[in-house]
Amino acid sequence: MKQSTLYTKTRKTLPKDEVARNAQLLLKAGFLHKEMAGVYSYLPLGLRVLKKIEAIIREEINSIGGQELFMSALQDPEIWRKTDRWSDGAIDVWFKTREERFGLSNTHEEPITAQMSHHIQSYKDLPIYAYQFQTKFRNEPRAKSGLLRTKEFVMKDLYSFSANEDDLNKFYEIVKKAYMKIFNRVGLGQNTYLTFASGGPFSKYSHEFQTLCETGEDTIFLDKKKKIAINKEVMNQAVLKDLGINKKDLKEEKAIEVGNIFKLGTKFSKPLGLMYKDKQGREHPVVMGSYGIGLGRLMATVVEVSADDNGMIWPESIAPYKVHLIELKKGLGTELYKKLMQSNVEVLYDDRDASAGEKLKDADLIGTPLRLLVSEKTGNKVEVKKRNSKTSKFLTQNETIQESL
Repeated sequence: MKQSTLYTKTRKTLPKDEVARNAQLLLKAGFLHKEMAGVYSYLPLGLRVLKKIEAIIREEINSIGGQELFMSALQDPEIWRKTDRWSDGAIDVWFKTREERFGLSNTHEEPITAQMSHHIQSYKDLPIYAYQFQTKFRNEPRAKSGLLRTKEFVMKDLYSFSANEDDLNKFYEIVKKAYMKIFNRVGLGQNTYLTFASGGPFSKYSHEFQTLCETGEDTIFLDKKKKIAINKEVMNQAVLKDLGINKKDLKEEKAIEVGNIFKLGTKFSKPLGLMYKDKQGREHPVVMGSYGIGLGRLMATVVEVSADDNGMIWPESIAPYKVHLIELKKGLGTELYKKLMQSNVEVLYDDRDASAGEKLKDADLIGTPLRLLVSEKTGNKVEVKKRNSKTSKFLTQNETIQESL
């Protein structure tokens, strides 16, 4: 991609109400456009990151038996009334049309449960693990912190349908491992911990995945040796006893929730009539689980955790481009750019008519993993520098291409 044809530009000024690091950097680098408080559009660079996160999640969820679908964002009030969740008191973030004829999706437990009643009749139809990437709408009164808390966002929501609690528990443990693989692959694994949280109306506990971050909104108590944590909201002596944790081993930390999983049991299947017949022909409610990851929140967390004073530092797995090629004299990078493209290297080529200082500053801000610099001073060599390194090295074009693969 030639940067001269990229319609987005880096910015010097930002909306006054944006104080979160992820919002400031993503807006400044031209990854996002702010439409209004809590609502953002993904521009070409930002969309590339979002799609790479989506691809990683899809691969890991498919590997554990997930089947992808795509459901409507418009919600039928009648389905939600059956579970008493249509009223504003039950879910206080609804976006509803006039006269409450429709709602905009804030989650999909009810619709997917109702849908599954058309496909599940027998024990032979189970288990089913269905998931989607879908836009959610929540009238968040505290929309702030950039992509960490928004009114509109893309979520991967996975729902499991099992014959009994044992089957649910087995799959639940499988999802835990799959989630950690996802967080490892997007560069957050080292600082992300399974965290015990409130199960709400569904179960005694749910589980969150919390990434340590000084700017995080959540407070957790972490046992690093056991690699588990407890959300402050449920922290008490009874919980410590349940988990076999000594309070002395816990350290209070700030964190960002990057995923959550719930054992729903029969909370939705009973009122919505999702039943199956066993081998003896007896009828039972299907046992369910729910598993969510917000893609924008995950993207924002990577920025919050890894950025420095100069800009973002993307891990290679989700970077908009692997390589940022910068020429300091017009035309010097053309040959190398063609060779990189022929080698299927994802490259952003800064061929703009701009100063060296502006180009280098923008490169640090955008944060691709590898910067390649060609100038009259580098001669027939290329200055190669990793974004997270202070040192650089000089390589031939062929060596540079090998380094870029």
